[in-house]
Amino acid sequence: MATVTFSPYDYAVHEDPYPAYARLRERAPLYRNDEQDFWALSRHADVAEAFRDPTRFSSANGVSLDPAAWGPQAHRTMSFLALDPPRHTRMRALVSRGFTPRRVRGLEQSIAGLARRYLDAAAGTFDFVADFAGRLPMDVVSDLMGVPSADRDELRRLADLVVHRDEGLLDVPRAGMEAALALVGYYADLVAQRRARPQADLTSALVNAEIDGDRLSDDEVIGFLFLMVVAGNETTTKLLANAVYWGWRYPGELAKPLADPARVADWVSETLRFDASTQIIARTVAEDFSAYGRKVSAGDRLLLLIGSANRDPAVFADPDRYDLDRDTSALISFGAGRHYCLGASLARLEAQVALAEFVGRFRHYEIDEARARRVHSVNVRGFAALPMRLEAR
Repeated sequence: MATVTFSPYDYAVHEDPYPAYARLRERAPLYRNDEQDFWALSRHADVAEAFRDPTRFSSANGVSLDPAAWGPQAHRTMSFLALDPPRHTRMRALVSRGFTPRRVRGLEQSIAGLARRYLDAAAGTFDFVADFAGRLPMDVVSDLMGVPSADRDELRRLADLVVHRDEGLLDVPRAGMEAALALVGYYADLVAQRRARPQADLTSALVNAEIDGDRLSDDEVIGFLFLMVVAGNETTTKLLANAVYWGWRYPGELAKPLADPARVADWVSETLRFDASTQIIARTVAEDFSAYGRKVSAGDRLLLLIGSANRDPAVFADPDRYDLDRDTSALISFGAGRHYCLGASLARLEAQVALAEFVGRFRHYEIDEARARRVHSVNVRGFAALPMRLEAR
């Protein structure tokens, strides 16, 4: 039997990781990569268990395999994603005071308005990422934060550089490190402005968030804003493009939301399962454990393969079929337990509103697959460019 190999830096994996995931689930459910010094879990039950057990599977060194992003200072840019209880509990509670469900629900009309504005300019040839999916989430998160319109294209360019990985380089490229520093500097200035002159935005709400006299420091607010623009914004962009790509590849499934806008929610959920934006999350093993006849030591790095877990046939029948009628309640795209994604409801809302506007406007689209380009990232999967031709209703 041939040896199973897997690297999240492999460009071939970025193009299509699912055959590799299937081999891992079947033949190496606890996989070891000695060269890159990590373990990986690929089955749904194991990934879900690890998500729900922060005591044994710690986030304290961050969530990315990249050496530059790994270590006890990871929380400076990854906020509470890179913290364990009780620090995680405190930080998440304070952030939740500003990032409230009510604030998210109040965004629906503005999201629809932004979507219509971009789609009004769409005709004939159209790059779904550059002209729509890349702009809309950045506008939504920027409106929340109070970021001026004139700064948003540059912030998106910087966020793209942060997640991009050069072929053959097993770390954050220099351009990505410089982009991260530029983003941190920008948000530091924004926080300072809001401390001096509060406004009706999320940044001001975070600056003023308080529980029993406890407040977020400037660095903590900056870290959360960085997380939102890099993790939240980028993943929503990828979710939107993944949905229209797989809808195009499966026209029988796309026909369902085209005929009935109420099915857009199913379109979003099945895309989250079938081709999740966030494919991989890292953890630090906090206690020795054994599984599948192998021993993992405390301090080792462990990857949780979300994209693989969502295609596990033990949980999802015929998992490689894109099916809007399936039960997706077991999908694990937003994590589980204490680290369940705080922005999950916002991501779903953005995707549902944006895609409803899109299919309400166009009855057919044809993707130019030869010119489509994927992003190359350790954690995120999606498109950097997705050109298409549109046919209005």
